Amino acid sequence: MAKYADPAGVFEELFETHYWAVRAYVLRRAASSVVDDVVAETFLITWRRLESVGDDPLPWILGVARRLLANHYRAERRRSALLVRLQSLVGPVLVWEAPAAMSVPLAAAMTALSAPEREALLLVAWEGLDPGRAAQVAGCSSGAFRVRLHRARQRVSNALEQRSDRPSHPPIAEEAS
Repeated sequence: MAKYADPAGVFEELFETHYWAVRAYVLRRAASSVVDDVVAETFLITWRRLESVGDDPLPWILGVARRLLANHYRAERRRSALLVRLQSLVGPVLVWEAPAAMSVPLAAAMTALSAPEREALLLVAWEGLDPGRAAQVAGCSSGAFRVRLHRARQRVSNALEQRSDRPSHPPIAEEAS
């Protein structure tokens, strides 16, 4: 931590500035029971690797949170797979759940996306990151992220258009005069 004269002060500023953004990011992607642990571990890693943070800290910190969530999901999948083998049950291991406030058509469209496409859309729409910064969080190139984001937007748009083409009630037949 020789890079900073006052590493504790730098970390404190990072924590105060980005805590709520990191918490919101994790809360939208994980069960509430693990949010505090993931956020705490994110900032622990930030403290330990303070010299690696760089000039634009939010994408770096969200990238740490993203990788911690990925590790959490992998562990959950392993536990679920073990339970399936032990109990001889078949079922989905891990499914993305839309927030309660999300409309049913949008939730259905978002659920149909691949995990990387959904993450791209959520980083831009929910976290308010521009595609360049969001690409850093996602751990891919800016170009790859933009393609992923474009595909996600297109698929959601198409899904919503298909749902809106269906009339909500049957058309009323014209009466013969």
